[in-house]
Amino acid sequence: MATNEERLKILKMIDEGKITAEEGAKLLSTLSESRKTPPRRASLRTTSGGPRWLRIRVTDMVTGKAKATVNLPLGLVDAGLNIASKYAPDIAFDELVDSINAGAEGKIIDVVDEEDGEHVEIFIE
Repeated sequence: MATNEERLKILKMIDEGKITAEEGAKLLSTLSESRKTPPRRASLRTTSGGPRWLRIRVTDMVTGKAKATVNLPLGLVDAGLNIASKYAPDIAFDELVDSINAGAEGKIIDVVDEEDGEHVEIFIE
């Protein structure tokens, strides 16, 4: 169930005209549903001999310069995926965790976003 603070923020946005009453109702419904969703079950197993880092690189396709580079220990990735799964339920986070646990290494995601002119690469090392 949504916290009172979250509900008040939504009601305030309606009152200020930032969103419509219908949009507010949808947000409240989504908050309530997200609280009912059971937590992810899969978790990363980090071993001393296996991959240790998740590396994310976002490159501007026009200039070729890095826009963002993120290096995370796999131990933190597990916590981040648990949080992300609540906000992006359509993404198969369990499959990603299963792949990492199965020993996947190297580039695991390579996406070109033509609209934003970005190239996103994710590596397990």
